Amino acid sequence: MKKLELTGKKVAMLVTDGFEQVEMTEPRKALEAAGAAVEIVSPKSGRVKGWQTTDWGDEFEVDVALSAADVGEYDALVLPGGVMNPDKLRTMPEARAFVRAFFDQHKPVAAICHGPWTLVDAGVAQGRRMTSWPSLQTDLKNAGATWVDEEVVVDGTLVTSRKPDDLPAFNRETIALVARGAGGATQAKSTKNGHRASASHR
Repeated sequence: MKKLELTGKKVAMLVTDGFEQVEMTEPRKALEAAGAAVEIVSPKSGRVKGWQTTDWGDEFEVDVALSAADVGEYDALVLPGGVMNPDKLRTMPEARAFVRAFFDQHKPVAAICHGPWTLVDAGVAQGRRMTSWPSLQTDLKNAGATWVDEEVVVDGTLVTSRKPDDLPAFNRETIALVARGAGGATQAKSTKNGHRASASHR
């Protein structure tokens, strides 16, 4: 299989304190290995602290303050999970606007675990086929999404996965979507049993 080349692509990772650490570090590592530049964008200045399953994890430098982040400079957005992280972000008007702008510009967005919570409050879940950590399914359904229990779901320019165990599939489909670029996904795809369905979003 030919390695996907993401040289020249720039990806934003939107987080604040309490993001599930592996859901930031593993996608970042995979994207960078494929050639992309990845920046941590946060409403916090200085450093943000990860969460490792049951306790606080490491601290990471914030590359760009959310207030100064320009969606036009990025090719894609990644939303790691963790319970605290998206629960804080979804209450912030500037975070919701930042997320919504990627959808408005038809740029790839990848959200894992509790990350899709922010999509609900950003008003971009309606009509989407997606997955998440199971406890979010009622919120997503109430927001008008079709929720499925699968390791990775691609719907147009959106990639979603359920949990850290899904990271290999999540990273693979995120890289493929970023490689296709804005508006480049013309099918919704589920990897479960090789099923494919036509997308309702471009």
